[in-house]
Amino acid sequence: MIKILMIDDHLIVRQGIKRMLDDVPDMKITNEVSSGKEALELIKKNSYDVILLDISMPELNGFQTLKLIKKINNKI
Repeated sequence: MIKILMIDDHLIVRQGIKRMLDDVPDMKITNEVSSGKEALELIKKNSYDVILLDISMPELNGFQTLKLIKKINNKI
């Protein structure tokens, strides 16, 4: 099973992507969050095979979030 974390500040986008992936075998969105900060907390506690990351978000944009994710993964 491919575990996916979805990070997007728009609920409608998350719902749409989730609907598209619901029919894909062996793929599951195990968590979804609306901010980079929320994502960082989950990534510290869980592992994911794929992260779907929105680029344009308030507070931490996608590029900033990705840099912090890389730092976390280098410590694991």
